[in-house]
Amino acid sequence: MVALCAVGVFCGSSSPADPRYRDAARDLGALIARRNVTLVYGGGSTGLMGELADATLAQGGQVIGVIPAGLIAREAGHTGLTELREVTSMHERKKTMYDLSDGFVALPGGLVTLEELAEVTTWSQLGLHSKPVVLLNVGGFWDPLLAQLDLMGRTGLLTQAGRDLIQQARSAEQALSVLTAAAPARPEQQITAEQR
Repeated sequence: MVALCAVGVFCGSSSPADPRYRDAARDLGALIARRNVTLVYGGGSTGLMGELADATLAQGGQVIGVIPAGLIAREAGHTGLTELREVTSMHERKKTMYDLSDGFVALPGGLVTLEELAEVTTWSQLGLHSKPVVLLNVGGFWDPLLAQLDLMGRTGLLTQAGRDLIQQARSAEQALSVLTAAAPARPEQQITAEQR
């Protein structure tokens, strides 16, 4: 079991037309606050990021945003957060979010979300951490990625242990349940934290 004091959430800074994505971000944010868990996210006030943070704050939750200085104008750094940390790079953003979080949820998003998800999962595969990762699979958004991971496994490019590092959930409630119920992965450490 994982003691979930803070959850890192990766998601888009855009606003998709399909309201299910917005609703999922709001549901997750509100649930995080009701569970008295701190939200750690990318620090933006637009798109799904803004919906997530605003829903957490509206329920009295604690929100830490982590945003590279170069993205403050583009993603409109959220000024109403509990704390907004300005960092120098995307890598520092991921590392800071990782350091502050006990587990990770990926809502729908674009290339940055995908890259953040891949890197934090790779760090687990390399033995740098044992924090659980779950995809909040809104309307089947992550189905193609899950199919790709399964194909990697069938072709021998991804071990079952590697595949099991990414779980999925269909609701905010299920996502947090998957995180808290996760048995920490214990892969052999292949590199040091300084080498990442």
